[in-house]
Amino acid sequence: MVGTKLLHLKPNSLLPFTNFSFKHSFSSLPKPSILSLLYSTQTQIKTQIFSYGPSLHKGQIPLETPFRTQNQTTLHPDVQEGNNPVFDEQKFTRVFHLAALRVPANDCFALENRLRGHLLNWPRVKNIARVPGDEIDEEMITLFDERKDGEESGEEEDGELESLVLYREKLVKEFNYRGFVKFKNLAKLSRPGKRKKKESKGDEERKGNERKEFWAVEVLEEKEGEEEMKGLLGEDFKGGRKWKGSTRLLLLDERYGDKGFEELPQAIKAVLVEETRENSSSTIELVRCKLTLFYDYWQMNEILETLLPEGMIIPSAFETVGHIAHLNLKDEHLPYKNIIAKVVLDKNKPKIQTVVNKIDIIQNDYRTMQLEVLAGNHSLVTTVVENGLRFRVDLAKVYWNSRLGTERQRLLSGFNRYDVICDVFSGIGPIAISAAKIVKRVYANDLNPFAVEYLERNSVLNKLERKIKIFNMDGRRFINAMFSSEKAHSITHVVMNLPNDAAEFLDAFRGVYRDQPRDKEFNFPMIHVYGFSKAQDPEFDFHERIRIALQEVAVNVDMRRVRLVAPGKYMLCASFILPKSVAFAECSLNV
Repeated sequence: MVGTKLLHLKPNSLLPFTNFSFKHSFSSLPKPSILSLLYSTQTQIKTQIFSYGPSLHKGQIPLETPFRTQNQTTLHPDVQEGNNPVFDEQKFTRVFHLAALRVPANDCFALENRLRGHLLNWPRVKNIARVPGDEIDEEMITLFDERKDGEESGEEEDGELESLVLYREKLVKEFNYRGFVKFKNLAKLSRPGKRKKKESKGDEERKGNERKEFWAVEVLEEKEGEEEMKGLLGEDFKGGRKWKGSTRLLLLDERYGDKGFEELPQAIKAVLVEETRENSSSTIELVRCKLTLFYDYWQMNEILETLLPEGMIIPSAFETVGHIAHLNLKDEHLPYKNIIAKVVLDKNKPKIQTVVNKIDIIQNDYRTMQLEVLAGNHSLVTTVVENGLRFRVDLAKVYWNSRLGTERQRLLSGFNRYDVICDVFSGIGPIAISAAKIVKRVYANDLNPFAVEYLERNSVLNKLERKIKIFNMDGRRFINAMFSSEKAHSITHVVMNLPNDAAEFLDAFRGVYRDQPRDKEFNFPMIHVYGFSKAQDPEFDFHERIRIALQEVAVNVDMRRVRLVAPGKYMLCASFILPKSVAFAECSLNV
């Protein structure tokens, strides 16, 4: 997630390791240090009780006061409950002071493998930090190695570093325009660049919204002067005389942030000594860095843990329906619902654009939920992708449950191309439309007219409208209509996915074949009915309700638990073949 553009670094101009001694170590820095001058209002947070790694309880806050004191149990005044909660995201900025090895770019990966156990190794932070403005193509490096009259290129007799701007001009005089083919970078630097097309204001705003700043690294303890390379490499470059080519920062373990050279682990010192021994002009140096973690770096749980009162359970789980995050907040969370929604929205953009909370249990016949929009746009119409199909959903008017996707897939795996499916409570069609890709024919029904409207739209959207016949009627009436028609003999599966009430509709199957000749061969359908149970033995309880509804004792049922929907409350699926005694029962439902 973190790219070059997200890092803000300033190249360091300390002497290389060959000139680095104990007197230059971090422990010998004068007090007050540079850090205290830069952040005179910083507050140090106690870190003894927190484990390894970044934390909002560690580091320094570059603000006047910490976000919450140790004994504080209520929200900061900036984030008290309200319709438009606002809190200062800068208060989630944390500054950590680290040590780093500044090494040539070509050597950084090899050194990273050797020192991996001593590197930072923090989640979402790379061990290797790039140095913007400190980049150069390999062809340009050779310009600094050219020797002239037995002297180093760019150096005068007295050892002073000659201005490389003047040195560049000398090279320009030595080559004509054809010579620039060999020195492409020189040509690029010597000639004015093309003007870039001015971007529109809308493009700039769009790019600004897309770019997120997670973390930044800055090298401290810069040495003044020795900026002769600025003219050749740009105003942002501040390299020292030993600099050659691009460099990187290997961020060391946080424990070494205030350690001097003599206090570093033997493995790090061995690398420095070895590199210096093999190459007297080695550019490896030990530097001190400031790592800043911004609001966008921290995950949702970490932010909420800081915002909510101490000891409160963090509402970290939510259901995703297209671009909508559906929360089920507890009573203790309701005073902070707007803040919770804002954090959920911030940490899940751009996938999540709306955050809602269910404010009441499902009580109506249409199974629609009472939802309150807490953050984002107020559109509850979204598109859900499941089983390779797209479904348009309006959560204000129809029912949808993404958690049942696995169960729907399991049910579909039992269908084949010869089956004819009868979906009694189809909703917007997650089972009916998915089954239409597999089976011969689907009859789908729902009482909710809005669900039927979306069922029709979704069947057309997925180009399956020719295999689905749609009805809008009560479940019992639909069952009676299907099995009293000529379609009855072709139906092989009946799906009744209305867990709260489906078992009560089973009485509609009594006597559905009573007008048919008994001596004729029938293929009785397989019925899949869903239900809830809070009993100690939920399977036995649900089986009893099925037998009572069918008024039949001998019903061979294949029962399975789908999921736990609440403490002590299970959702179950019972599959059984419609008993012949029930289908030819004398008593039938009067519609």
